[in-house]
Amino acid sequence: MAVNISQIAEMDSGLISEATKIRYYPFVAATGDGTRLTDVEGKEYIDFTGSWALANTGYSHPVVKQHIVDQLNRTTFASLVSGMHETALNLAERLTEIVPGDFHKKVWFGLSGSDASETLARLLPFATGKRRIVTFVGGWHGQSSIGMELSGHISFSHHTRGGYVTRVPYPNPYRPPFPDAPDLAEACVNYIENYIFELLFPPDEVAAIYVEAVQSDGGDIVPPPNFLPLLEQLCRRHDIFLAVDEVKVGMGRTGEWFGFQHSGVTPDAVVLGKSLGGGLPLSAVVARAEILDAATGAALFTSSGNANSCAAGVGVVEAIKQDGLVENAGKVGAYMNKKLKELQGKHEMIGDVRGLGMINGVELVRDRETKEPASTEAAKVVYRAYELGLLVFYVGTANVRVLEITPPLVMTEADVDEGVAILDQAISDVEQGKVSDEKVAAYAGW
Repeated sequence: MAVNISQIAEMDSGLISEATKIRYYPFVAATGDGTRLTDVEGKEYIDFTGSWALANTGYSHPVVKQHIVDQLNRTTFASLVSGMHETALNLAERLTEIVPGDFHKKVWFGLSGSDASETLARLLPFATGKRRIVTFVGGWHGQSSIGMELSGHISFSHHTRGGYVTRVPYPNPYRPPFPDAPDLAEACVNYIENYIFELLFPPDEVAAIYVEAVQSDGGDIVPPPNFLPLLEQLCRRHDIFLAVDEVKVGMGRTGEWFGFQHSGVTPDAVVLGKSLGGGLPLSAVVARAEILDAATGAALFTSSGNANSCAAGVGVVEAIKQDGLVENAGKVGAYMNKKLKELQGKHEMIGDVRGLGMINGVELVRDRETKEPASTEAAKVVYRAYELGLLVFYVGTANVRVLEITPPLVMTEADVDEGVAILDQAISDVEQGKVSDEKVAAYAGW
């Protein structure tokens, strides 16, 4: 097997489907430890991506590894579909304990955030007798057909949408959908109640409102603190379930176990994925029993809830508790936000810095007054950062580009200082025209 990056990139181009790629630079992982990744040529990188927020416990965490090894030593496979195993029960018990809600909760296990979102959407009509779901513009809820249907992201514009999902504005403080509103959160929730419910369909046709506590792929948008409470009140007034997608920001990233906990709301259903499996494919829906028990056999996959992935999940929960990673995410995340705002003072290209715990977004613009997106520049910044030893991605909608910083929760303030210094240099190099269009042409991300 080739060990040269250029050789591997050529093989990858010839063998791996383009449908599975969003590439920002030619990184080829070899090993990982904590907050660091090393490529096949031996170069070490500090990781500000967490592999799309998957690596909450860092790379190669010994507790997670041991749980996986112990399970593999017992058996290479055990399924939940037509049998039972204690590892899934162990994890389900832990999840029902950490997910808030003074009601009977159950757990559905899958393999990705996409299948978890699809399962919830599939079960809601059985549970409520209602078909409609309200979601938000800019939302990302997976790559399955129903996941794309639920989403409001521009990258899914090719998908032929049905008529049961209605997308409404998400309260983005930097680019407000209602710029003249005195209270942006109130304006967005009032839009649902006084426009959608009055002119399109009544609330008694709506099974659920489906929302992200922090809208990540839509631009790392932290909504106003009163948004989720107002949304919950709307749901309770009209007997609508509140479903929160925590696939990317859940499991400690925001400085609480779940992003919605900062607002004090209690969802009826919570969707989990990514970091839950510590690197193995695992997702979950933790919800009211009446939702998850609404139809027998309506959402089953042979390998969902398998013992090996569930063992990793048990290890993830244990490692987060043992290492105090929820608290660390809050403390180090606040420090990171402070350092990024200091960076904003140095670079006119940084239009906005926002974050909650260990998810931070740095929105790049060509003009702070007009907020014209700096789309080409963003591709150059992440590529240059890679060359300098920092892994970072960008997200956003249309031409808006936001550097997304979702590092492993084991990150220290010293790691932050090192990574932000590299990012500072990368932005300076792009501002000075040191990164050519040709260099990044093959790695334009979205």
